[in-house]
Amino acid sequence: MQSIVSMLRSTGGRVAAMSNSYAQPVLRTADLSEGLRSVERLLGIADLRDLEVDFEVLVSSAHVLTPLLTLFPDAEWCAEGGRSGSSAKGDIPSAHLPVRLRSWAATPKAVGPFLGARGDSPATVRWDFMGWPAAPDVGLGCGGARGAFVTLCVNARDLELDEPAPDHTVFVHVKQVEAERAPWLAAQVGLRVIGDLVMAPD
Repeated sequence: MQSIVSMLRSTGGRVAAMSNSYAQPVLRTADLSEGLRSVERLLGIADLRDLEVDFEVLVSSAHVLTPLLTLFPDAEWCAEGGRSGSSAKGDIPSAHLPVRLRSWAATPKAVGPFLGARGDSPATVRWDFMGWPAAPDVGLGCGGARGAFVTLCVNARDLELDEPAPDHTVFVHVKQVEAERAPWLAAQVGLRVIGDLVMAPD
């Protein structure tokens, strides 16, 4: 697999199976490259069949919106703050800023361009794949696709993007009944859990 960091440098900067997973933070850093390297290490122990990437970003300005819509012309969006306006209605997004924009099931090659286009907007990048490896130390077999995600929250502390931040947080996702898998996964790549297990948004 091509390095995520090298993808980012080279670019200048599954329709989602959305049953809820549970996520636990395993790294918080001001260095985005460190966050990407940690994601890369976690993906290195995963079953990466059917690997896809989902994106979400809070957009407040037209100069950020334009390149994101060029990158993801079919992205879904809705106005923030309980206001009307959405892609479902055929509205013009620039007339409804700020908006929450989402794109599903992209290829990993889109990660670098997305991070370059989003400016400093709070965003999530979620890698979606076939499953986690067996964790015999905690009595778990191979994990299925339902809990097999890694999310990088960029300039945000939480998966819903409600807590903008100057730093970035990496989450591993697991099934709720397999909560022991999260700290086990973190330990396999030299990390540790740094917060509570929380239900991830659809």
